Amino acid sequence: MEQGRITRLRRGCKRAEPPNANVRRDASKVLRPLPVETNDEEEELMEEGDCFSTGFHKHDSLHPAMFFKTPRYSLIREVGRGSYGVVYEAIARRSGARVAVKKLRCDAPEKVELALAEFWALASLEKKHENVVQLEECVLQRNGMAQKMSHGNKRNKQYLRLVETSLKGERILGYPEEPCYLWFVMEFCDGGDLNQYILSRRPDPRTNRIFMKQMTSAVAFLHKNNIVHRDLKPDNILISQKSGSPVIKVSDFGLSKVCAGLSCMENEGDNQVNKNMVNINKFWLSSACGSDFYMAPEVWEGHYTAKADIFALGIIIWAMIERITFIDAESKRELLGTYVRQGTEIVPVGEALLENPKMVLNIPQKTRSIMSEGIKRLLQDMLAVNPQDRPDASQLEVRMDQVTCAA
Repeated sequence: MEQGRITRLRRGCKRAEPPNANVRRDASKVLRPLPVETNDEEEELMEEGDCFSTGFHKHDSLHPAMFFKTPRYSLIREVGRGSYGVVYEAIARRSGARVAVKKLRCDAPEKVELALAEFWALASLEKKHENVVQLEECVLQRNGMAQKMSHGNKRNKQYLRLVETSLKGERILGYPEEPCYLWFVMEFCDGGDLNQYILSRRPDPRTNRIFMKQMTSAVAFLHKNNIVHRDLKPDNILISQKSGSPVIKVSDFGLSKVCAGLSCMENEGDNQVNKNMVNINKFWLSSACGSDFYMAPEVWEGHYTAKADIFALGIIIWAMIERITFIDAESKRELLGTYVRQGTEIVPVGEALLENPKMVLNIPQKTRSIMSEGIKRLLQDMLAVNPQDRPDASQLEVRMDQVTCAA
């Protein structure tokens, strides 16, 4: 069967998608996320009339794009929709900059967990990174009121209700039926995702090298900040072309885990520096989640560390260099993803390695592939069945610089 036209049913995917949110296309209220004033007891809520507009209009059938004006943002069109919610392209009216606005409906514990995971991960980053999507602000909306979210805000009762819902895994007794929403305002990426960008263009080794370095840099940054992404895949790697050249942006932190540790103060020169004592590569996780083609063997077992992100990145880079693809049976989309053939079936590499740990991966897979020995060895190390044999993110960043410069 021809490479790139193979159909794969997602029979092994461990990501628990929340049930259909039934997000209505006629969004009747749009957020005006303004900073709110506070008093000594509790953050004040903005009333619906101050925060929302009901002037939503649809164009005729020839122009299905949506346009919605608010005091802060104009939503131009819908760019994505799923069981998690809906994403719009928008304009920040003060600056004229394009932004992405993601609306997540928090009407069930599993959806609350996804929304809070994304907020906690992005809000915990004190510094920005060019290759990680930037969160501008996040606002909680419920019962006609809106409130700007801040990490660990103990005065925000709605925020604490969300946390309680996520921790208990069940609806809180007495919680009113009307769902709340989290609105994320983030930088807009105009180049689509990695699948779309790579597969719509001719092979370009230089672009591959740039993307390899950028993806590695992003993962190293996240791991240094104690964040395990847990769902790295081409769908979640966006491309921005604002600078004129394509720039990778790692996104979608709904399955991410912030690995919190003890903190201590250490002297560094004349200054005291707060040092987080957690070793992210020894922080064990047990929720088997992710997307099956990119999951490491240990993730299938449900006992893994941040090294699972290294494995996923290895699969993505291998597929990108050799343009190994399959047709997803659900979405009918052609997706980048490496696999192992077992008879007439294709099996995710991680699953195949779990079943046969002594299996030798054929890297490169294609006989005409142009892949340097350095990249080949690095991919083999990234895809080692034993996570201890894989480089950590910092080591990977150094080695990636070396092999891409030598290529």
